[in-house]
Amino acid sequence: MTYGSVARAAGFPGAARMVARILRRGFGLPWQRVVGAGGQIKLTGDSAIEQRLRLEAEGVRFRGRKVDMKQCEWKAPSGLRRARKKS
Repeated sequence: MTYGSVARAAGFPGAARMVARILRRGFGLPWQRVVGAGGQIKLTGDSAIEQRLRLEAEGVRFRGRKVDMKQCEWKAPSGLRRARKKS
């Protein structure tokens, strides 16, 4: 999934950066499974290498430097997306 699609599934469209911050702080979360728009690994340095290696170990395919999103993107079922309450 992309950071944006995780945010939308959680009921917070437009909050992709919040997803990135939560993944950075969250222990035990599958951070390696979240990429930028179009399948781009947004991490840098050793973290980017580790993410790619973890994804490849899970069977994720790449097209050059990007995840092959047509083959590998997981889309949240519509029932998983929850409406955000308005105050």
